[in-house]
Amino acid sequence: MSGHSKWATTKHKKAAADAKRGKIFTKLTRELTVAAREGGGSPESNPKLRIAMERAREANMPSDNVDRAIKKGTGELPGVSYEEQHYEGYGPGGVAILVEVLTDNKNRASSEVRNIFAKKGGNLAGPGAVSWIFKMKGYFLVDKAGIDEEKLMGIVLENGADDIQTEGNTYEVTCDPKNFEKVKKALLESKVKMVTAEVTKLPSSLVKVNGDPAKQVLQLVELLEDHDDVQNVYANFDIPDEILSETQK
Repeated sequence: MSGHSKWATTKHKKAAADAKRGKIFTKLTRELTVAAREGGGSPESNPKLRIAMERAREANMPSDNVDRAIKKGTGELPGVSYEEQHYEGYGPGGVAILVEVLTDNKNRASSEVRNIFAKKGGNLAGPGAVSWIFKMKGYFLVDKAGIDEEKLMGIVLENGADDIQTEGNTYEVTCDPKNFEKVKKALLESKVKMVTAEVTKLPSSLVKVNGDPAKQVLQLVELLEDHDDVQNVYANFDIPDEILSETQK
């Protein structure tokens, strides 16, 4: 969906900074552990684990850390038991926000997520309030400078992509999550440089936000993403480039 690319680029840069700080390893460890607990320790038969391992590889997480996290999930090593929680709410300007949490203390997580929303002018809502807006998709962001649209279209549509759109200096490619690895493999084999390649939740519609409310929304999302228990934050804002660029400084 057009319009997601600006935020995807911003998140990509922030993820690189988080990886340098080592903060992202904590979140990846939880994701690997829960994926292994739910579907077993073999990436061949566990797509959720396979995607988590790919994220760990891209973040340069040491293989020993990955192995330990998986073994904690399968019970081969002792570890903390994490629960999945979902929180739905609204930020300033009526922006829909969906928060995915893995925590060893759901009461603490609930209280702290609620406080973050309140601190930045948002509020939590009941289950189902905003989750219907977001759909799981394979998502690729490709720099226009590296390939023309017709060639890219030929590569991705032949390998299961649903759509390709132009946004600024990039192409956005989306697909059904089950086709994510096939599309990614085709792009790699064609030596297409990807800015972002992930399975994520994309909103079906966007809310335009500007000025102070836009800055507040970004602060709210950043505070949520920085919380140790929060794995993913999805929002449907459309914010001007100049405000988004301030978050990259």
